[in-house]
Amino acid sequence: MAEIGTNIATAKSLLCKGEVIGLPTETVYGLAGNGLNTDAVSKIFEVKNRPHFDPLILHSYSIDAIKPYLTEFPEKALILAKEFWPGPLTLLLPRNNKIPDLTCSGLGRAAFRIPKHPVALSLLKQLDFPLAAPSANPFGYISPTSALHVQKQLGDKIPYILEGEVSEVGIESTIIGFENNVATVYRLGGLDLAAIEECIGKVKVMAHSSSQPDAPGMLKSHYAPTKKIFLGNISDLLSEYKQRKTAVLSYRTTYKSAYLNYVLTENDDMHEAAKNLFSYLRELDESDADIILTEEVPDIGLGRAINDRLKRACVNEY
Repeated sequence: MAEIGTNIATAKSLLCKGEVIGLPTETVYGLAGNGLNTDAVSKIFEVKNRPHFDPLILHSYSIDAIKPYLTEFPEKALILAKEFWPGPLTLLLPRNNKIPDLTCSGLGRAAFRIPKHPVALSLLKQLDFPLAAPSANPFGYISPTSALHVQKQLGDKIPYILEGEVSEVGIESTIIGFENNVATVYRLGGLDLAAIEECIGKVKVMAHSSSQPDAPGMLKSHYAPTKKIFLGNISDLLSEYKQRKTAVLSYRTTYKSAYLNYVLTENDDMHEAAKNLFSYLRELDESDADIILTEEVPDIGLGRAINDRLKRACVNEY
């Protein structure tokens, strides 16, 4: 079983040997390996059981450390990088051949971000390569927000998990690329679109469904628990499934008739709701309830990203 620890030197040693480890970030915990080492990248795909056509996000510690892997840094992308890095923003940037095709699924762009997490940054500054680090969970399952989550689901497949407390943001990064100089959001995430548009103007939001994604995290079915999950009006769903042990994940209302009920936020705080989303889904999935019932949150700010995750978690039932 993977050791959970705080020794950055141990993490660095394993990564330099081509191993993969659990890595804390402010969004979710990542499964990290040398993004320039095809053997390490192959291990990431193998450990996650992730399809090779789904590209990985590369993590580094500064804009200058990223530039050597690019053919250019588009002007608007650089504006966003200077404004929001470190932070929950991933940029799709034109890459050179220093990055293996395997890491980018053969695409002409690489996904980069700088995490806003002191432990991750401390490690990255000691490495002479970027870390490929998708979420540290079996492909398609709920993303982990603690070291214990990683240990439970991947602990028999990796040697070490770097501890960094619970992820503050709780959902994955917002992914942006540029089509003819137009900013395009490929994945809604932990950075509010309003903040982005205030910085560079109006952005286009792509539909998040593709069997051959242009960016990480675009597959239609994703972030799903093992239990069946239904999205809709919770009162109606409770009536429909009243013969079942129902676990409810609600935005801010408590439903006393539910067998279990977790409330994302009692204070109408969307950041709190995002932070709680995956950990609450995981706890309900591990409970003895039969099914999970949930509802959309207000579709504003981070609510759009939360709703995106909820829809894709229950896509087979919705």
